[in-house]
Amino acid sequence: MHVGYAAFFQNPGRHVSDKEMYEHEMRMALQAEPLGFESVWTTEHHFTDYLCSPDVVAFLSYLAGATKHVLLGSMVVILPWHDPVRVAEQVAMLDHMSGGRMIFGMGRGLGRIEFEGFRTDMGKSREIFVEYAQAIMEALETGVIKGEGEHFKLPPMDIRPEPYKTFKGRTYAASLSPDSMPVLAKLGIGLLVIPQKPWPDVKKDFAIYRDVFLEANGAEPPPPLAGAFCYTDEDPVKAREEGARWIAGYYDSMMKHYEFGEAGLQRTGSYEYYNRINQYIAKHGDEGAKKDFIDLMPYGTPDEVIDKMRHINSQIHNNGFMVSFSYGGMPYGLAEQSLQTFARQVLPAVKQIDTPPVGARKSA
Repeated sequence: MHVGYAAFFQNPGRHVSDKEMYEHEMRMALQAEPLGFESVWTTEHHFTDYLCSPDVVAFLSYLAGATKHVLLGSMVVILPWHDPVRVAEQVAMLDHMSGGRMIFGMGRGLGRIEFEGFRTDMGKSREIFVEYAQAIMEALETGVIKGEGEHFKLPPMDIRPEPYKTFKGRTYAASLSPDSMPVLAKLGIGLLVIPQKPWPDVKKDFAIYRDVFLEANGAEPPPPLAGAFCYTDEDPVKAREEGARWIAGYYDSMMKHYEFGEAGLQRTGSYEYYNRINQYIAKHGDEGAKKDFIDLMPYGTPDEVIDKMRHINSQIHNNGFMVSFSYGGMPYGLAEQSLQTFARQVLPAVKQIDTPPVGARKSA
């Protein structure tokens, strides 16, 4: 099992200065390689304290120079907010600078405030995503980018530097919506999964994705990569209480940023599925929905975390975890203590879970 470290630049309520937050998050990210993690990740967000990480490639470029071996993952670059030419160039350049260590994760975005900030029509995000993703993926294979769609028109242009090596098997996308599964499958993209809904629902989505992927690409899809918010401590009471407390803090920040549960906020265009989240919250109540989210995450004693990560693997057959340890306003000392305990007592066991390597592709 591949295990990576996910840096989440959260500063809920500005409980510290952004300077202090960044010093802490960078310090923790730089510990990942010496502690035995195999990759470092972050994701793109703007304008709120949900995540203060507006430039994924800049962060990963810094890590490329500060590390030797870890893979460098974007989870994700939000394509509708970028010029696809620049994305292809930046990814190719980072791949060269890091010696081919880039894992390219992409997405279409969900936060209304972010679409408004980038003056982009949220209702057209799926079709924009498809056009941009097709152009970028082709450019990263051929070295030539072109656009012939409604939202991206460009005669063939070389990207320089030309691609370092193929991105097949190391390109992923994040999605919660089952409507997006056929889209991602046809593009030949792997899945990034943040546990957020019951496993039977996830399995149904995966079945749709696998069937379309196999038909469109003549090969089995790569195993998914799974994100996780983790807290671990040798004291069982502390482990469970602190874990539940800070994962709940992350959940609250997510609900606020994405405006889930907001009365009257109905998503339209290609986002109708997300209205079901509001329906779920209405049915189970705020606390019930929050508890369900917390229960999906690997927190507790080291043995409990190992068991939970094995359980997740048994449900979705992932071959990698992207684990976050600092989130929800958690005190930084507590976050580093959890990280160190995980590295000593959890990481070796989870790495022993037998899975295909990240980046491998299976034939049909």
